[in-house]
Amino acid sequence: MGLLEYGSVFIILFALLICGDAEVYIVTVEGEPIISYTGGVDGFEATFVDSDEKIDTTSELVTSYAQHLEKRHDMLLGMLFDQGTYNKLYSYRHLINGFAVHLSPEQAETLRHAPGVKSVVRDWKVRRLTTHTPQFLGLPTGVWPTGGGYDRAGEDIVIGFVDSGIYPHHPSFATHNTETYGPVSKYRGKCEVDPDTRRSFCNGKIIGAQHFAQAAIAAGAFNPSIDFASPLDGDGHGSHTASIAAGRNGIPVRMHGHEFGKASGMAPRARIAVYKALYPLFGGFVADVVAAIDQAVHDGVDILSLSVGPNSPSTATKTTYLNPFDITLLGAVKAGVFVAQAAGNGGPFPKTLISFSPWITSVAAAIDDRSYKNHLFLGNGKILAGIGLSPSTHLNQTYTLVAATDVLLDSSVTKYSPTDCQRPEVLNRNLIKGKILLCGYSYNFISGTASIKKVSETARALGAVGFVLCVENVNPGVHFYPVPVGIPGILITDASKSKELIDYYNISTPRDWTGRVKSFKGTGKIGYGLMPILHKSAPQVALFSARGPNIKDYNYQEADLLKPDILAPGSLIWGAWSLNGTDEANYDGEGFAMISGTSMAAPHIAGIAALIKQQHPHWSPAAIKSALMTTSTTLDRAGNPILAQQYSDTEAMNLVRATPFDYGSGHINPRAALDPGLIFDAGYEDYIGFLCTTPSIDVHEIRKYTNLPCNYTIGHPTNLNTPSITFSHLVRTQIVTRTVTNVAQEETYVITARMDPSVAIEVNPPAMTIKAGMSRKFTVTLTVRSVTGTYSFGEVLLKGSRGHKVRIPVLANGYQR
Repeated sequence: MGLLEYGSVFIILFALLICGDAEVYIVTVEGEPIISYTGGVDGFEATFVDSDEKIDTTSELVTSYAQHLEKRHDMLLGMLFDQGTYNKLYSYRHLINGFAVHLSPEQAETLRHAPGVKSVVRDWKVRRLTTHTPQFLGLPTGVWPTGGGYDRAGEDIVIGFVDSGIYPHHPSFATHNTETYGPVSKYRGKCEVDPDTRRSFCNGKIIGAQHFAQAAIAAGAFNPSIDFASPLDGDGHGSHTASIAAGRNGIPVRMHGHEFGKASGMAPRARIAVYKALYPLFGGFVADVVAAIDQAVHDGVDILSLSVGPNSPSTATKTTYLNPFDITLLGAVKAGVFVAQAAGNGGPFPKTLISFSPWITSVAAAIDDRSYKNHLFLGNGKILAGIGLSPSTHLNQTYTLVAATDVLLDSSVTKYSPTDCQRPEVLNRNLIKGKILLCGYSYNFISGTASIKKVSETARALGAVGFVLCVENVNPGVHFYPVPVGIPGILITDASKSKELIDYYNISTPRDWTGRVKSFKGTGKIGYGLMPILHKSAPQVALFSARGPNIKDYNYQEADLLKPDILAPGSLIWGAWSLNGTDEANYDGEGFAMISGTSMAAPHIAGIAALIKQQHPHWSPAAIKSALMTTSTTLDRAGNPILAQQYSDTEAMNLVRATPFDYGSGHINPRAALDPGLIFDAGYEDYIGFLCTTPSIDVHEIRKYTNLPCNYTIGHPTNLNTPSITFSHLVRTQIVTRTVTNVAQEETYVITARMDPSVAIEVNPPAMTIKAGMSRKFTVTLTVRSVTGTYSFGEVLLKGSRGHKVRIPVLANGYQR
């Protein structure tokens, strides 16, 4: 055990000695954070700047005020409690004014009633939520050339990743054989040093690398031997997301002797800033995540990629928008940082989103146009479809089938679940060699205690020519993904097809009166599964992708705000993997992994936002979000409405027509997003106005988190200038106002609208001419025609004389007039 490990153990023991029942609390106190301090404290000048400017965090004004805030935090704790009875973990100074502290519930109650304390919230957990997608999204031909080619795409844009760290030695992040990365003067982050090798985690491509684990240590969840007290990725997730957004272009993806293509990030030249706050076994704690975000904005990142979110709406605060996590992100947006957050993986059920606030871009996950299939050919002529990224057996030869349960060395080893084929030592090599091994796909594969990778290793060790995994019982919510293996292998995911295989095997396998096999007569061969199939029905909304309606409180009351915002590829995405990665057992020790989740969709948007930021450096986060949303598409490659994977009444998966609750505004169209024509802009005051007009939010609660009174109102939350319109409770007639700003040349726009018949829609004016750089307002009038008990969907379309098309979704749930 090294000094670092001893140190970490000492910290954990010290935390436990403070008080056995201590917990971590996030505390906010009176006084403005750096981002919004306009002066008023003697001896400290204002640090506030307009939202299109970056705060100079190295200036004496900022550093002295930051020190002042931290001293206030320390004084408050020192006045209330004896030294050694608490442990302050972080001071938050830039985006919120407060701190994280480890103390007893009784001390927390004392703190809650102390003068100057605005909120005391118990810390809660968060969880983790490519080779082909650049081509699928049209980046090489339609986007990268406008920014100088792939070797300039994202140049000098810094993307911050709050995730599980990074594997810095991966080719996707290497700097050899590429133009030298110079310094980026606007970025002031630091680079931690690997405690073992003493080498920096940074190399120019990786421009910053820090880790945050004080809350995890205080909670006793941190294990230095697995979690690594450094930015090193012990999970794989962080390396994967970083490579999707900003990995180098043209990196060969090789596994088991086969090249699956060449990997590239969306913005191959963008810089990567790592803020590790997630860990393999427990996910992460909000106190650590908030510290990571606070530091990232302080350091000067342009984009934040968050493949992380709460397990559920926080019960510590009634409103989903008002908690330390979301308010910290509001501060980030105020500082000019664009935030992409994974929408969550709780789909396909309604109200499963974990990204709620209007200042965040919430990203749903799509299936792109690439899939992998394979087939098992049986000796009786039947062909069973399945999945398996594997080579084929010799095509002109069939092989004997043997089931794992029939080739046990000792029947007493059934306690080891031999049908999982995870332990070669319990199976008879002499009966398996040269044959195809049949195994069962049990719950162990779902829980992660068994893996397809291990099945392939078992089969290879026993001399089998290949393996088949049968799924006999399919539970709702279980997703089956193809896994690359080095020998022929296939997973039969359809339970009825698995039954056909089992029936054939049993009929063709004679047994004696004890049930012992006399001889194996069943035969088969495994097809070639390494060739991708490209189809025009893409994109589709992935089954797991979280769905709306959005919610505004922990009682799941629906919000007047559309979420998710946008759809991006998130299924079967190839990306970099850490050799230490433990998140996916099928990719242990591999350099790449193909995994799925909205965690993979968010960095697609973060990388594309970097390309927009490169071309339009002064655009606000809301402007970038607007460009992404208004240019998105609701049609698939065949020109048909996008479909969403959903459960049928029989709990089988089927496809239904998608709605904005599935995909937000639609699927990302990067080329169009670079030149949107018009944008719907919004800033900090607009978001405060949204909060102040949202029913059921206490104005004192708003002031507690934002330090602002409700002097600014927008009348109704639907008037927030977002590129969508949502009424969760439309009564009679409502009029909504939107403001558009022309970011192109002078153009005349014709405005039209359509809506489901139960709600009437009108727009005014029907047309308008907007000069370059100017803004114009228009109104949308919605009237209930009939009450259906469900949402009506529609859109407003602004069609420009120069070819721009600006589309916003409209949703309304009509109630009695």
